[in-house]
Amino acid sequence: MISTARVPADKPVRIAFSLDNASDDTPPEDAIPLEFPELEQHLQPLPPCHDSPESMEVFKQHCQIAEEYHEVKKEIALLEERKKELLAKLDQAEKEKLDAAQLAREFEALTEENRTLKLAQSQCVEQLEKLRIQYQKRQGSS
Repeated sequence: MISTARVPADKPVRIAFSLDNASDDTPPEDAIPLEFPELEQHLQPLPPCHDSPESMEVFKQHCQIAEEYHEVKKEIALLEERKKELLAKLDQAEKEKLDAAQLAREFEALTEENRTLKLAQSQCVEQLEKLRIQYQKRQGSS
């Protein structure tokens, strides 16, 4: 059964047909599209010769291959998007690793500076104590 409908000119049209003799208006499950809008023009299945079962079979196989090709392209696009996400995460992790290494170096430098300052402070305290003792001896002997 052939049905017709008016479609706006700006809308893409997909035409499907089936080898079954279905008499209702619902499209059959194994309907074969005549056009694959997402497929490059030179890869589009050529319309079959309806009088030749061999041509119909080749067309049907070509349509199945076109569908598989479309599915593979979608999967590749999803995988490429996932790859971008993972690369962004990797970049972030490497940046954080570099930041952590820089912070560790700064911590080491500050720890060493702190140790040096504490040593200098204890030496200054000892020297001050010696000077007090010397001052007290001088005060006591005068």
